[in-house]
Amino acid sequence: MKRFLVIIITIFLSLSSQAQSYYTLCEDTCQHIHGIDISHYQGNVFWETVGNNSKMYYVYLKATEGGDLIDAKYEQNIQLAHRYGLKVGSYHFYRAKTPQEVQLRNFMAQCRPGEQDLIPMIDVETKSGLSNEVFRDSLSKFLSLVEKKYKQKPLIYTGANFYDHILSGGMLDEYLIMIAQYTDYEPKLIDGRDITMWQYTGKGRLNGVNGYIDKSRFMGNHKLREIRFRHH
Repeated sequence: MKRFLVIIITIFLSLSSQAQSYYTLCEDTCQHIHGIDISHYQGNVFWETVGNNSKMYYVYLKATEGGDLIDAKYEQNIQLAHRYGLKVGSYHFYRAKTPQEVQLRNFMAQCRPGEQDLIPMIDVETKSGLSNEVFRDSLSKFLSLVEKKYKQKPLIYTGANFYDHILSGGMLDEYLIMIAQYTDYEPKLIDGRDITMWQYTGKGRLNGVNGYIDKSRFMGNHKLREIRFRHH
């Protein structure tokens, strides 16, 4: 019995080790295109070191949140990320109770088209206490405003559970989506729709960044060109 328990524990530790190393191994061996997202939470980033990492092809930077919050590191991050050769996009954290036009002005003041390599991304994580119907209507109006101003549809970031319970059923069918799900298996959504990108960990590590970092990759045959900013 004792020997049997030792075998079981050994197998469990082996599987745990494999799960922990999966993403590092994938970055080393798989053909998927990987990237990161950065905000002020990461503090001062050593962008020269990040830029030398041949496995990270893109970065999304937090620009704004709601109607008046501007990420304290955005301006510094976007200038240095460009300087050291990364493909850069910017994102806005959506607050559904704040008027859409106010949020758009806040975002556009920071996310200037001439500085973007990648389409804008809208971070959708909370209903702000609204009903599903009111929230979906609010979000749809905001996404339409973003598309009108930037002349292209934004990328939508959200969690798998949030999507399944709040956003499924067709309202985002015309949008590319990045799904956050921190598991060792690829996400599948309740309505079966295609996923462009997968944020697979919120506890990644990367030389040049202190602490944890969000890492993502493209799914299937999706490529970086799909999210390139179109300069009109």
